Amino acid sequence: MSLKPSTFLSSSVSTISGTVSNLNNELLEYVNPEKPTHDHASVYYQRFFISKFNLDNRAIEAKFSTPMVVGNGDVVTVSGYPKGNSFQVLAYSNKTQHVSNHENWIVLGLGALFFLAVAVGLLNSELVAEGALAPKVFLIGFVGVAIYMGYRTLLIREAIALLQ
Repeated sequence: MSLKPSTFLSSSVSTISGTVSNLNNELLEYVNPEKPTHDHASVYYQRFFISKFNLDNRAIEAKFSTPMVVGNGDVVTVSGYPKGNSFQVLAYSNKTQHVSNHENWIVLGLGALFFLAVAVGLLNSELVAEGALAPKVFLIGFVGVAIYMGYRTLLIREAIALLQ
């Protein structure tokens, strides 16, 4: 097992390599509450594929929008951060099956820019200039979401860089 911490983002992202054992795949599905009740199209569902396994006796948990390509006995390198009793995966590389994957950091970055643009637009509104409370709360909320999405974007980029 190898563990090498990153120097960027205060060493919060690291990699672990090893052999997969005790693989358990789950599907978490959310239904859009605005979906018509008579329509069963899959486009109205939000799916998260959760893979839980051990990597050389270390608990690993991966949540992706597509199924993780991994099997028992595969040699895998995962990049992510410790959370509770397990290691949260942001990106992985399966050496046995020659597959690597990560979440889409570009969409996350664009989302962060969108929320920041909305916050800047709200900052320039007359309601904020007049001192109304509600626009200030929304302004703080949009900036907070933009910062979080930007941070997640940087974490995923760092995880991808550590795999290479």
